[in-house]
Amino acid sequence: MGIWLNVLLFFLGALLLIKGGDWLVDGATGLARRFHLPELLVGATVVSIGTTLPEVMVSSTAALADQSSTAYGNAIGSIICNTALIAAITVLVRPGKVNRKALITPVAFFFAAAAIYLFAAYVLGEFTRPIGIVFLAMFLVYMVVTVRQGFAHPESVELEQEEGGKPHSLGMDVSLLVIGAAIIALGANLVVDNVPPIARALGVSEAVIALTFVALSTSLPELVTAITSLVKGHSSLSLGNVIGANLFNLVLVCGISVTVSPFEVPLESMFFGYNASLALELPVMLGVMLLLTVPALARRKLSHWQGALLLVIYALFVLAQFLLCVNVTG
Repeated sequence: MGIWLNVLLFFLGALLLIKGGDWLVDGATGLARRFHLPELLVGATVVSIGTTLPEVMVSSTAALADQSSTAYGNAIGSIICNTALIAAITVLVRPGKVNRKALITPVAFFFAAAAIYLFAAYVLGEFTRPIGIVFLAMFLVYMVVTVRQGFAHPESVELEQEEGGKPHSLGMDVSLLVIGAAIIALGANLVVDNVPPIARALGVSEAVIALTFVALSTSLPELVTAITSLVKGHSSLSLGNVIGANLFNLVLVCGISVTVSPFEVPLESMFFGYNASLALELPVMLGVMLLLTVPALARRKLSHWQGALLLVIYALFVLAQFLLCVNVTG
């Protein structure tokens, strides 16, 4: 009964993620219309916090348990998964115009945070408590800046096509947002807790689980929100959620983890004689974000080729991780 109970709980978690994502999108788009805010802005703030909760919980728990490689790999793996899988699907299915004014703030904050992250990884070789405090301060500044911008320039935003029907009350929109985020967090916990035993029963190594399944599992809320947003015709909300979630993986997830328990850059495997974290994972993280955001800001639109190329990169990244694990365990 053991493994079948894991499978049952996994699917229960997946169902909760789907329903939570549906309510989260409804509440977020309702608030965006009510206050005339860009959907991309709402996706990059409120929705991103809700869908980043699994990463926050997993990484914080790992940091408290002195599992630095899990706290480190979960955040970086989630950013790569969010960008090269989830955003890639969104762009491939429904590319379109990008609200540059709403996009530029989260992108600028992400690369500023990434610069600090890379400095800590390549120069210091460790993530100290002051670094964590800087990340948390950046999170607070980002929230203040984006919310002020959204309320200051509501007239400059063209909202996407609205769904028919009578709009919800303010209380209903907020309730959908909060309950949706809570259900996503519960569903993500069920999925994350039950993926490892299922994967082990299928004969997948622990190293592969840590490098791929955990990051993918904690990114399921972003995936569900992206798909739900596409179905409901809110692709900007999906894009904003992915970029905001990536930023929060650095400044919030890593900020909390490092502040709670500072750690050194983990050495789990080697890539052409170098630490794979420094030679593969961080360059891929930076590369896929550049590929997604630079053309979008320069051309003010996304293209099918970006989504296709990002998916290819993600497939190659997962393959490389699997091969590295095979070399380590072999």
